[in-house]
Amino acid sequence: MSTPEAVGLSSDRLKRIGAFIQERYVAPGKLPCALVQVWRRGQLAHTTILGAADKERGLPLQADSLFRIYSMTKPITSIAFMMLVEEGKVALDDPVHRFIPSWKTLGVFQAGVAGAFLTQPVDQPMRIIDLLRHTSGLTYGFQQRSNVDAAYRKLKLDGVDSEGGLEGFVEALGTVPLEFSPGQAWNYSVATDVLGYLVQAISGQPFDLFLKERIFDPLKMTDTGFFVPDDQRHRFTACYTLNPRGEVVLQDDPTTSRYLSEPSVKSGGGGLVSTADDYMRFCRMLLNGGELDGARIVSPKTLKLMTMNHLPGGRELTQMSKSLFSEAVFEGLGFGLGFAMTVDQARTKNLGSLGEYFWGGMASTAFWIDPVEDLAVVFMTQLIPSSAYPIRRELRTLVYAALTESNA
Repeated sequence: MSTPEAVGLSSDRLKRIGAFIQERYVAPGKLPCALVQVWRRGQLAHTTILGAADKERGLPLQADSLFRIYSMTKPITSIAFMMLVEEGKVALDDPVHRFIPSWKTLGVFQAGVAGAFLTQPVDQPMRIIDLLRHTSGLTYGFQQRSNVDAAYRKLKLDGVDSEGGLEGFVEALGTVPLEFSPGQAWNYSVATDVLGYLVQAISGQPFDLFLKERIFDPLKMTDTGFFVPDDQRHRFTACYTLNPRGEVVLQDDPTTSRYLSEPSVKSGGGGLVSTADDYMRFCRMLLNGGELDGARIVSPKTLKLMTMNHLPGGRELTQMSKSLFSEAVFEGLGFGLGFAMTVDQARTKNLGSLGEYFWGGMASTAFWIDPVEDLAVVFMTQLIPSSAYPIRRELRTLVYAALTESNA
């Protein structure tokens, strides 16, 4: 294995990553653990492993520890869907009701509560592209902004607990109005769970099996799935949250977690568990234009399309977002088909490159891909919410500060 210097990175500056996270977050107990991988120019240039996989049992974090990646599931589902687009089985401009006929009459919320909603017709039908870029009018119950997301909570429309599998989830979702007419705003939502259903409906194959056979097996992502098998339980991390007093407390015990058994709904929006190594293989495929070690997942042209800003009028997230999701508050970011990306580097006030793309998960996990610098970074931890600390932006600064050669 060559040195970081051979791929344009400083060993000394890369060491700052672990020292910073340990001093700022792990030692004071703000984060239970941290695992960072930095890949550049065909090489794993840096790994940091800190803290405890399970603080209650005193188990240290390991390189192969399993994490709840929550919304880092979304880019995987989006790639899966675009594989069907490549096959000509569905088009981005197709109305969603082509595949979910009961949604053809979905209206937009005007007033009322669950069971007694007053709606008005949509200005334009929801299209497939609206699901991929979160302009569908769907929402998340946890946002707690409106009577619509209150109905999501009442009906358990989180993409995991719905009765009747993905079919039951989609059927129940069709009984609640949209928050806005498709294409008029950006709102983080269960749209990617709907994409998971569509992958299943269009391919004729169970969603989880499609992911395994078409993405995970070809990419050798052997530890990624919707639950933790018995022989991997000893590698499963604990998940923590901040209580109202700002204290870090156990949120999901790895010995009793729901992830230990197969879920009734396979959530394409947030249901996967994975390892840093597995997710880096997914990132390397993206960085390499849709192929890894001879396994072609999507075309380079498909990936280029996915990582363009698809928000109507070329607007930014801050200009269109109705969401409380933390990534939507930063200027200079657009949203494509499953990823956010930098569209104005100066406005982000952040080190990085124009055109880098990324996303994260509810338990503070994150990744980004920088095609300009031939760079991919994966960050794993387990703390809810992801907005608790500015660790993602700080990590970007630390990584880019370690570059000794820039491709820009």
